[in-house]
Amino acid sequence: MIKIDMPKPDVVIQQREQKAKEGEAPITPFHGFIDLHKITRQNGGIFLFYNEQNEVLFVGKARKIRQRIKKHFEDTVSPMKDHRDEVFKIEVYEIEDQMEREIYETYAINTFKAKYNVEKVFYK
Repeated sequence: MIKIDMPKPDVVIQQREQKAKEGEAPITPFHGFIDLHKITRQNGGIFLFYNEQNEVLFVGKARKIRQRIKKHFEDTVSPMKDHRDEVFKIEVYEIEDQMEREIYETYAINTFKAKYNVEKVFYK
């Protein structure tokens, strides 16, 4: 049997409002998130969307994580298109190797029983 351990997330962001200090520029929220800038632009990896009850809603992978996450909030063909309002927390794992991304994505989908993933699902 193969044993897979999920690494610790590189970035975790939650929906929140900015508490601006004096002289600080306001940040326009993107679907309730003001910390998307913390997610890498260049690196690949996987990401997990969670709801407020800490249930995994969706697991995805990308060569450029931030752009892919944003696309899930804007795209009309995303499996998340009808569930965007449920996303409360995003975990990001930077994984450069394409094969490792594939393995971790499939593992996370099935281990955490991601609610809205339709491909690579073996638990239903």
